[in-house]
Amino acid sequence: MNKTTKAWFQAARLRTLPLSVSGIITGTVVAAYQGFFDVSIFIGALITTVGLQVLSNFANDYGDGVKGTDNNDRIGPKRALQSGAISAKTMKKGIIITALITLAAALILIYVAFKNTNLGYSLLFVALGVSSIIAAIKYTVGKSAYGYNGLGDIFVFLFFGLLSVMGSYFLYAKQLYWPLWFPAVSIGLLSTAVLNLNNMRDREGDQKAGKNTLVVAMGFAKAKKYHYSLLIVAMFCMLIYTIITYTEISHWIYIVCFAPLIKHLRFVQQTNAPIALDPELKKVALTTFSLSLLFGLSLLVWA
Repeated sequence: MNKTTKAWFQAARLRTLPLSVSGIITGTVVAAYQGFFDVSIFIGALITTVGLQVLSNFANDYGDGVKGTDNNDRIGPKRALQSGAISAKTMKKGIIITALITLAAALILIYVAFKNTNLGYSLLFVALGVSSIIAAIKYTVGKSAYGYNGLGDIFVFLFFGLLSVMGSYFLYAKQLYWPLWFPAVSIGLLSTAVLNLNNMRDREGDQKAGKNTLVVAMGFAKAKKYHYSLLIVAMFCMLIYTIITYTEISHWIYIVCFAPLIKHLRFVQQTNAPIALDPELKKVALTTFSLSLLFGLSLLVWA
């Protein structure tokens, strides 16, 4: 692998992909459990979601890079623009190409799901797809970047939680299933918790650069309390869903994933060093992914 290819893979931040598909897995397994599964929709939803995540990563690299937010104060790994591995002009082209590929994937997915029978649903999902692409780019890009105004948490919760879980289920079933709102909220809160960890880690640098994340606005101590609420409510939402719907004792197997989340909460409670939070991002992201997988296995394999 040459240096350019390696730089693009690093900018894509492949380690963020498992978290991004957790919502798709959750919505899909419930649909499959109810007899609505379609492998073409599943593949299309995965490709579209991965495209959105990579697009968001490229846009964040570009937006924070050109604004000077990614500088020597950054605690996490150096990004492509920051290190000079990819120029701003080249990254901008990469964003455009990724956006077009993601849009094409979304349109194909919508056609496969609804074909010519549900024009209204098709138009709704086209609007949601375009909105997702715009939101992925506007997080850090442009003068009105909402990630610089404390709104990033809302985007993550809505798009990688509610829309990912409920939207993927709807693509299969062509209807909503109200108990599924609880896992959707859970995945959304856990995804938001990862962003909150990232922002707690980068609080000082973001504050100096004028990136007014929610953590910058509320301060480190309140951000920790906010973090506790995100994870605790997420766990309770999963429990509520299972209480409402379970038919087999095996449907509770995913609870084993609560152990690393509780351990993580204790770690966050005990630390006041932002740099110590960096390894925790991967732990929470992988635990969320594992939770979605075990949730699915409990329904489809051990039922």
